[in-house]
Amino acid sequence: MKLIGAHVSASNGVSQAPLNAHEIGAQSFALFTRNPSRWQSKPISEKEAQAFKANCARLGYTPDRILPHDSYLINLGAPDTEKLQMSRDAFLDEMQRCEQLGLTMLNFHPGSHLKMIAIDDCLDRIAESINIALDKTNGVKAVIENTAGQGSNLGHTFQQLAHIIDKVEDKTRVGVCIDSCHAFAAGYDLSTTDGYHETWKMFDEIIGIKYLSGMHINDTKKGLASKVDRHESLGKGMLGTEFFSLLMNDPRMDNIPLILETPNEEIWKEEIQWMYSLIK
Repeated sequence: MKLIGAHVSASNGVSQAPLNAHEIGAQSFALFTRNPSRWQSKPISEKEAQAFKANCARLGYTPDRILPHDSYLINLGAPDTEKLQMSRDAFLDEMQRCEQLGLTMLNFHPGSHLKMIAIDDCLDRIAESINIALDKTNGVKAVIENTAGQGSNLGHTFQQLAHIIDKVEDKTRVGVCIDSCHAFAAGYDLSTTDGYHETWKMFDEIIGIKYLSGMHINDTKKGLASKVDRHESLGKGMLGTEFFSLLMNDPRMDNIPLILETPNEEIWKEEIQWMYSLIK
């Protein structure tokens, strides 16, 4: 079963996120459990956490359908010692919030070397940061998102993602979220049938399909290998429509969160319906 959803608002409290997802016909959803543009946020009250769990249970959103996203400020490979510690503290807080909410995954961008340390050293640092957080938490999988390769951001090649996973001690608690816009911008041509199949063949050979824990379903404003992260509404960008049809008929993407992050949230309901219409 394909679990199409979207990154919904939790601005009025995390307990509202499942309600917002249900309203657009989502079978899965993503959310921020804290303000994504601040280093610190107030704790989630126990009352709010229980309301979140109750709403999820009532609407059928089991933890395997929910892919929370961490703060944009976090850089688990930061070359600066102070920023690295701030990032690790914030990431641990994100993981602990997931524990509190009964969630089993946390999606995050791996990090950036900022042209101050070697790529491999930064990847090692990211893995070390993940290990620290996993040691201090239970039951939450660290789900690494591929990036478009803008600037000094890492995680835009399957080899870089595999490097991080290789250094994570508990392989049962690490996974990957593939963003279709980011993958295309990084040079993986998902827009054609041959390119689609070749991309997933490489993913399986380099990383392992067992690590695929979710996807972000986005079209892209920019061209192949542009290394520019600009999301577009489905079928209106450079990916076209073939990719989405292939995805919806690919059993490897069954039973994982497939999350829209497209720019016009007013048409998310229609985009979700369109995705399901592609099933043959």
